[in-house]
Amino acid sequence: MLDDRKVLFSGMQATGNLTLGNYLGALKNWVKLSDDYLCFYSVVDMHSITVRQDPATLRKRARALMILYIAAGIDPEKAVIYFQSHVSAHAELAWILDCYTYMGEMNRMTQFKDKSAKHADNINVGLFAYPVLMAADILLYQTDLVPVGIDQMQHLEICRDIAMRFNNIYGPTFTIPEAYIGKVGAKIMSLQDPLKKMSKSDENPNASIYLMDDPDTIRRKFKRAVTDSEACIAYRDEQPGIKNLLDIYCACTGTGTADAVKAFEGRGYGELKEAVGESVVAVLEPLQKRCAELTKEKDYIDGIIKANAEKAAYFASKTLRKVHRKIGFPDRIR
Repeated sequence: MLDDRKVLFSGMQATGNLTLGNYLGALKNWVKLSDDYLCFYSVVDMHSITVRQDPATLRKRARALMILYIAAGIDPEKAVIYFQSHVSAHAELAWILDCYTYMGEMNRMTQFKDKSAKHADNINVGLFAYPVLMAADILLYQTDLVPVGIDQMQHLEICRDIAMRFNNIYGPTFTIPEAYIGKVGAKIMSLQDPLKKMSKSDENPNASIYLMDDPDTIRRKFKRAVTDSEACIAYRDEQPGIKNLLDIYCACTGTGTADAVKAFEGRGYGELKEAVGESVVAVLEPLQKRCAELTKEKDYIDGIIKANAEKAAYFASKTLRKVHRKIGFPDRIR
């Protein structure tokens, strides 16, 4: 049953290998949020197929991401962690919301234009309707809060517009979600181009630290990280490479920015890179070890998948039944 906590929804795609940026910027904070909110954390595998996927690889990565959620510290007894594809209400509500979404709104979605340029050989309707499925993800659980980055704000806005439009036609049905404004996760930038975010799809393997990188690979990537020629360790926008390294160090060690700058005063870039690399290894090694342990516990993970899918479906069905009644679908005979 729902309690008096606010509902928070978020999810990650089971495509590519998650990076240090995904962990420090989002996943690490999800663990703490489940203490204060009723959290739904989805492996959004339905979103993943807007781009062609190898079925065996997608299945493997989706399960690995579920295991990563648990290894990172998300308690499946406190938060609902589930595969999007295991709750059919997502697809059903998305179709209904498609019928309350205007073409003009969808044509303004900048992410569709960006992804179409990257996947010109597969510009499909799912890619176009992606924001409506995202709206269904959020609205199904009567979500109050959605942690979003700047690149997802446009999707949250259209979700709000669709929900308000539906409510105006049929009366109160959906909670109007707000962007979650809390402790901001560290914004981790590329090690090779510190002006852009670290990405799991970066073509340069040295640009990103992947969560399953071994310690030697991590150390090597930091040694190759782009800095500058100023030979001064300072936290300022004019030195984006150094600023990024300090952000990573602070996020991994819990050190304040001013204290970190002071600690590296008078030291060279090589020492900074080495220290940052070791701080990342110290964070990721226990995570990797726990993932390896959980991967072997098949029955335990299967039990979590089944129980959490049932919990998610219970909450989702309550909203979907309400929507069915509002729009005039015949009652189901049970």
